[in-house]
Amino acid sequence: MIPSYTAVVPAAGIGSRMAADRPKQYLPLGDSTVLEHTLLGLLKHDTIGTIVVAIAEHDAWFNNLAIARHPRIITVSGGKERADSVLNALQQVATEWVLVHDAARPCLHPADLAAVMVAGQQAQGAILACRVRDTMKRGNGLGAIASSVPREELWHALTPQCFATTTLRQALTDALACGASITDEASAMEWAGFNPALVEGRADNIKITRPEDLALAQFFLKQTVDSCQL
Repeated sequence: MIPSYTAVVPAAGIGSRMAADRPKQYLPLGDSTVLEHTLLGLLKHDTIGTIVVAIAEHDAWFNNLAIARHPRIITVSGGKERADSVLNALQQVATEWVLVHDAARPCLHPADLAAVMVAGQQAQGAILACRVRDTMKRGNGLGAIASSVPREELWHALTPQCFATTTLRQALTDALACGASITDEASAMEWAGFNPALVEGRADNIKITRPEDLALAQFFLKQTVDSCQL
């Protein structure tokens, strides 16, 4: 199969909420690291030709990983913010379509990856997302509730997010030039006037943010391995 996608993995963040001695993407997760699990999940899909990993300028960990020498993985220098890192990586993307996936989401299911690829080509791009299940509250800035927020049509944005490469590159370039607040790739596309599709994904596609997330991710990864062995 001819590769038609490139995956971009912004991995220049420091993950300060983990209070660890290294960025969260390099923390141990089972016999590997968070980032290695993330990259392996993408490498398993044969339509992804190259993975571009954006790392911090003085990253002291990536080149020590065995996966850093994989022939389908290249690196670029990350930027100050996520959007800067992604834009730097996009300069190395030659395929028509690109996937952007968080470095700290190691539990991506193959079916979700395939679904967002299909939806991205059929719409104005697409993202994996989960419906909000809990009652939502808006704070008043003083540690108390200001109001309840209806959860209908509220979604948690996940990754990967899939877009046409040239369109995403232009949207990010223009948004950053105008000083827009860009929290993910979809927000840049929204700023540019597009309406990316929502692809309902699995709730176990968690992002490692706090120390307790590591044990949960390990549990989810074990469930995936066990199901594949049945």
